[in-house]
This record gives sequence, C-alpha cells and structure tokens, in this order.
Amino acid sequence: MQSIFLLLGLFADAISASPLGQQPLGRVSPTELPDQLAEGLRKPVRGRFLHITDFHPDRLYEPGTSIDRSCHRGDGPAGYFGAEGTECDSPLSLVNETFRWIEENLKDEIDFVIWTGDSVRHDNDEKLPRTADEIMELNAFLSQKWISIFGEERETSNSVPKMSIPVIPTFGNNDIMPHNIFNKGPNKWTKRFAEIWNQFIPEDQRHTFVEGGWFTSEVVPGRLAVISLNTMYFFDSNSAVDGCNAKSEPGYEHMEWLRVQLKILRSRNMKVILMGHVPPARSSEKKNWDETCWQKYTLWMHQYRDIVVGSFYGHMNIDHFLLQDSNKVKIDSKADGKVSISSKTDYLESLRSQWSSLPSPPSGVFEDLDSASNLEDTSEVEPAKNGKGKKKGKKKQKFLDKIGGPWAERYSVSLVSPSLVPNFFPSLRVIDYNITGLDDVAHGVDLFTTEVDDTTFRLDHAPIDTPKPSDNSLIPPETKKKKKGKDKKKKPKFKVPEPPSSTAPPGPAYSNQPFTLLGYTQYYSNLTKLHEQMAASKGGDPPRVDYEIEYTTNDDVYQMKDLTVRSFFQLANIMAEEGTEEQHTRGVNSQGADPSGKKKKPTNDVWRTFLRRAFVGFEVDDLDE
Repeated sequence: MQSIFLLLGLFADAISASPLGQQPLGRVSPTELPDQLAEGLRKPVRGRFLHITDFHPDRLYEPGTSIDRSCHRGDGPAGYFGAEGTECDSPLSLVNETFRWIEENLKDEIDFVIWTGDSVRHDNDEKLPRTADEIMELNAFLSQKWISIFGEERETSNSVPKMSIPVIPTFGNNDIMPHNIFNKGPNKWTKRFAEIWNQFIPEDQRHTFVEGGWFTSEVVPGRLAVISLNTMYFFDSNSAVDGCNAKSEPGYEHMEWLRVQLKILRSRNMKVILMGHVPPARSSEKKNWDETCWQKYTLWMHQYRDIVVGSFYGHMNIDHFLLQDSNKVKIDSKADGKVSISSKTDYLESLRSQWSSLPSPPSGVFEDLDSASNLEDTSEVEPAKNGKGKKKGKKKQKFLDKIGGPWAERYSVSLVSPSLVPNFFPSLRVIDYNITGLDDVAHGVDLFTTEVDDTTFRLDHAPIDTPKPSDNSLIPPETKKKKKGKDKKKKPKFKVPEPPSSTAPPGPAYSNQPFTLLGYTQYYSNLTKLHEQMAASKGGDPPRVDYEIEYTTNDDVYQMKDLTVRSFFQLANIMAEEGTEEQHTRGVNSQGADPSGKKKKPTNDVWRTFLRRAFVGFEVDDLDE
C-alpha cells in the first residue's frame, strides 16, 4: 500500500517538468492493487450530471430596496429571494435555499457538477464598488457550499476534504477585476483560485491551472473527462489579450493545450465534455469570442468529433443553443469587428435567421435516418438505383452530403444554460447521458504509456490499436488555395489536429452510444408566486424555495429523442421555418385565432416556445410581437 502512494507522489512531483502540465508516465496495474483499495475505488455511474451557472451572490442585497439601486438601498420591490426580472444580483437567501434543494434532491442522483462561473456580484454600484477580497470570499463561500454537500470526512483535521463526486469550476468574466480583464498567466487570479478551488482541481492539474486557468478532470476515470476552458482568453471584451493566432498570446497557448489534451484523450479511447463561461456565440447581433479563437475552436471540435460529447456554457442568462458550422472555418482568419447586441430577442432572432440558411431536409429524410438499425445502416437514405424513388433518393443524398453525412458531422453544438441569478427566474439543469456498459466503473487506474507530440504520457488502460488518419481531407474547403489550375492547400501557421480515423464510428455527439447526451430537465423557481405567498401569509418564517420542472427536451414540443447534433439540427430547421403543419404536430395549435374573423398566417409555435423558454418562463414585454 505504501509503495502505491509513493508512486502517486512521484507523479505529482514530476508534473512541473511535463509540457503543458500533462501527467508524467508511470506503470501499475489494478490487478496489483490490494483488494480493499481496488474495491474502494469502484463507484456506480448514475448517468446524470448538474449544470449550474451565474450565481452572482450579493451579500449587500436587501429585501424591500430599490431595483434602480442594485437592491442595496432605498425603498422598492426587491423580494426576499431576489428581484426577478431585474438586473439585481442574488441574495444569499436564494443561494442557500438552492444548495439546500440540491442536497435534498440531487445529492445521490448525479455523477458530477459543472459550475460555469460568475460566482460574485456585478460591479454595478458606484457607491459600493467590489474589492478583490470580496471576489475571493464569495467564490470561497460557494466552494464551501459544494464541499458541505459533496465533501467526505477528512482523514485528519489538517487534511483537505475529498469530494464524493467531482465539481468542476471555471472563471467567469465577473470573477476577476476589473471585470472582463484577464492577463496572461500565471497571475494573481490563477494563483489565488488554485487555493480556493483546491478540492476541485486534480492535484496533477494544479500546475496547469496556475499557468493559464484551465484544467482537465476525469469524472469517469479512464472513460470520460471534463475540460474546464478559460474562455477569458477567447472573450472579445478582454482587452488584455489579442486572440488565438499569435504564439505570444495566451489564447494561442490555450488552444494548443486543448489540442494536445484532446489528442491524448483520443489515444486513451476516452470521451470528453467541454465547459466554459462565455459561449462561442457568433451571429449578426452578437459575437462573444475573438474570431481567431472561434475559428480554431470550431476546427478542433470538427477534427475531434469522434471523442467530444458536448459543450456547456453560461454567461448570457438565456436558455438556447448554438450550431458551429465547420464550413465557416478559414485557417488564416483575422478578427472581425465587434458586433453589439441591441436586445436579447434580437440576438435570438439573429440565430433563427442563421438557421434559416441551413440545408433544407427533403421530406422524410430524418425519419429514414432514425429508422436505421445500426451505425452502418444508412441504406434507407441511399439513392435508389431505378424507378420513381431514384430522383428522391438523389435529393436525399445531396442533402446528406451538405450536412456532413447521415450524422450531420459538418456541425457541432454548444449548449447555453440560463442563470441562477434571477434576471428572469432562477434555474438549473440536470443532463442525462447514456451509461450502457458502465454499470461498475473502476476508479483505479492501469498506467501504461503513450507518446503525443514527442512527449511521453500515461494511459489508464492498454493502448488501443487505432489506424492513423491518412490525410487532413476533412479540413474545410475554404482552406484550399487554387494555383495554376490545381488545388493547393494553404500551409497553416499552426498545427492542425488530425481528423478521426477513417475506420472510426461517429462520436457520442452524433450517434447514441455510451456517454451520448440523452436529454435534460430544466428546473426553475417561480419567485413571483413565492413572494405572493409570502405577502399573503403576512409574516412568519419564509417558505422554502422549490425548483420545479420547466420543461424536458423530449416533451411534446421539442420531441428530441436525444441531444445529438442531428437532433439539434432538426430542431433548428423546424424553428427557422414559417408556421407549417410540422409545427402543429409538435404539440401546439399552429393557427392563430383572430377576433375579426380574418385568417391569420400559421405561427411557428416551436419557435415561440423556444423564445418563452429562453427567458425561463418569465413574462417578457413584447415577446409575442
């Protein structure tokens, strides 16, 4: 037993010598572990995890104060649990009640937590400006809340409490000051947060985190990892950095680190979830990331589509998703001009406009795809060789060619969760994923070695004999340059990731398999009703905050059988259309009533539902218009 921990200690000591903070090599097999240790390192996988974002706790919040004064002073309508529908931050009463609800309802039901930043109040009160100490204290406060739920007993009074499940944090743009401005690391924020998040960052990743604020956590050891991105280096509003093209920029280094991480995970036959604070929104109304960072990210997601399960973000406070189109990637892209947002509804409308340019599916193509019995069976969508179906078959095949084949591999998806802070209603999300074959996953490791970019790393199982990709043919066509009548590929100024093996099946983001996201349940708390109940009771103890189901992705409106890219592509296509019979079949009457007796155009009720859900069911002025 002692020799095992000595070996693990040697791993930790050697981290600083490893490029990009990766784990050094070692070699030990689970069969060599003592029986009691091997048994203690086994844990059932439940197939469910929590995503929560943008707490924005505010110790200065006072009920009954003015919403025009940040709910800090003056007389006004600020409620006991928050001022829903305003820009006030979260009172500690809401934060405490949310953690109580999580402990009572989710503690034994989830495998891990992704916590995507903004864990302090906004700096929007000139009379009471934030301080660096306040930022640290509020993040430490929330960290302790997670430890109180998922922390296990300490071995000694001086030891760090271990977590029963992983909690993975990330920097938000308000977790630093001045907000949005994050300098190249190591810096005071990466160093201090390495201490505050000590229980959440794996020991072998702490050096990496101090270097740049990013790290990897194996949430199902040897099978599934979560990568915590530091999106502050991609954020277009961070004037301290300049994109991801120049080698001197932290954004470039971050993308290189991500590329190596994904390459290692592929070599280990693992899957990965990405998470960060600021999502890669890119439309006519809003652009969050520097264009050079968006370009690399989208290319990385395309080239590693065999292992990426999904991506999760916060920051924007509204519930929606983004489709990244790999055909928009241009290797030598420059940063575009900054685009401002006039309103959240205009931004959502710009996404719909973007979706309206998606390739239009021929009738019945998705039904044919869904009826395919296995990964290789796409015969239902193959062009017919003769007869009446020949023309129809060619049309279907042309459509599939446009979207990257039957799994829509031209695209990747980013999910943006609404916030806990009640800009609308406070919310949180529980995501289900496929756990086929994961009934009893060993948390012990079988350490072998592999080489990535001339550096040796450990593996948690024997190497998989995966064929090497023969070329980079999946690099988007925009990266090619014609010369003397022939196609000549531009030589990129950075190392382009290799695509999946030509023999590799579609990844978990594209076909239902272990770790594929199956659906999510969106929870919210209607604070308006809660405050009305408090007013009616006229005193007494405040009620408890309860989170109820707002919707699920497999309901009568969305009808998503899973959260694969093809499912989101289909949903985006439907929402982009004018009202049709297809909308009617998704659960809502598509014919609007008109008292004048005039016939109105059909409305797209899937889109209208999407809009309502974007604002977490909160009544928003002029939303119907």
